[in-house]
This record gives sequence, C-alpha cells and structure tokens, in this order.
Amino acid sequence: MNPQAKLTFAISLLLGTTITISSNHWIMAWTGLEINTLAILPLISKSHHPRAIEATTKYFLVQAAASTLILFSSMTNAWQTGQWDITQMTCPTACLILTSAIAMKLGLVPFHFWFPEVLQGTSLTTGLLLSTAMKFPPMTLLFMTSQSLNPTLLVTMAILSTALGGWMGLNQTQTRKILAFSSISHLGWMAIIISYSPKLALLNFYLYALMTAAVFLALDSIKTTKLSTLMTTWTKTPALSATLMLSLLSLAGLPPLTGFLPKWLIIQELTKQEMAPAAT
Repeated sequence: MNPQAKLTFAISLLLGTTITISSNHWIMAWTGLEINTLAILPLISKSHHPRAIEATTKYFLVQAAASTLILFSSMTNAWQTGQWDITQMTCPTACLILTSAIAMKLGLVPFHFWFPEVLQGTSLTTGLLLSTAMKFPPMTLLFMTSQSLNPTLLVTMAILSTALGGWMGLNQTQTRKILAFSSISHLGWMAIIISYSPKLALLNFYLYALMTAAVFLALDSIKTTKLSTLMTTWTKTPALSATLMLSLLSLAGLPPLTGFLPKWLIIQELTKQEMAPAAT
C-alpha cells in the first residue's frame, strides 16, 4: 500500500473518531462511525490473503449492522420524544436497542464471535488499531448515554464477557486470538461499571489501551504470532521479552502492576452499589 493511501486512511480514522466523540447529534455520531469503518477496511484487507479478505467482510457486515441499529434506536427515540440529542435518550425501547448496538460495535458477549476471527485475519499493527482506536468512539457513546442505558442487560453482558473472555482465551495458541479474548474480557469490566461510575470506565479504557499497545508493539517488533515462537524469543531479545512478560502480567491485572488498579477500583465501586437482593 502506497504512503498516500495510508495517510488518507489515517486522516479518515482521526476524522471519524473526532466527529463521533465531539458530536451531540445522533446523525453526526453515526457519520463518524461510518467514516471510521470505511477507513479501516482497506487496512484490514491490505495483505490480499483470503483470510484477510474474510476478516474484512466479517468486520464490514457486523459494523454496518451495528451502525444501522444505532441509527434505528436514535430514530425511535426521536419519534417518541422529538429529541436527536445523544444525552436525551429516554425511550426504553430505543435504550435497549442502543445497548445491543454498542455491544455489537465493541464485541461484547453475545456479539463477540466476529472479533477473534477478524483480529486473526489482520496484521499486528491493524490488530492494535482494532483493539484500541476503533473501540474509542463506541466507548464514548457508551459514556455519553451511560445514564440512559439498560442496566440489567449491560451487567448481564458484562459478566458474560468477563467470564467467557477469560475461559476462551485459555485454549488458544495464536497470540492475536488471546489478545482478542483479553479485549472482550476487559470490555466486560468497562461495561459493568459504566452505569455506576462512567469516569472509572474511561480510566480502565485508557489503561487497557496503553497496556494493549505495549503488547502489540512488542509482538510486532519480534515478529511473532504464535506462542510456540514466543517461547524462543528470550534468547534473541531478552530485554524486550522481559518487558513483554511484565506487560502481559499487567494486562492480566496482577498486583502491584498498573492493570490491577482499575480492577481494584471497579470492584470497590461495585461493592457500594448494594446490587445483591436484600435478605428476608
């Protein structure tokens, strides 16, 4: 891919993200999401491998369906209330559809099946973009509508995401798939706390993006996509391998590393919510 094309797609990604995170109107937010989706598609398919083309097609279909649902939910809300403002989602049906649509955009369980497959079909650099930058606009929408979302549905999806992300990652040998399930698990942590403390969810997202970027860039530097090749890198690049190990442990949430902080704060916040049924 020539540099001019890469620059165009990079600018489009920045433009799409900026439009979505700075908009108050649903149509503008939807436009930003669509620009983002269309800008990342050539980057996923740039290797021209059948696996990459398959990943691109899956990504396009899922994101188009999710964007349609976001547009449909905002239209339903406007029909009921006459409001196109993102923060004024008051129609319960629209809120339910929106929660499902954003979950599909992010890859929360049960809408998670596309994400490991898409990540497996791309390069590590594009995988990094998909795991961090492409998650930012939907997370912003989740942040802005956090008071309107359906809490029961969100908490159910969050618990399932955290559990399944951990379990399904155990059986993998491909580093990209492991990181995909790690992403699903982390998104579960963010989704469960977004209704109660949106700022804490954003803190979790920023730290997750930082740690994931460190892991992806280290894997890209040592050119490894399988666990079997990762085992032999210690002899070649000991310093980078040690850094990668610490980044992975931080991503897992091991104290006293950075990744433990958001999990600790989220659990602490959840204990204050009195979510358990009262004893009779």
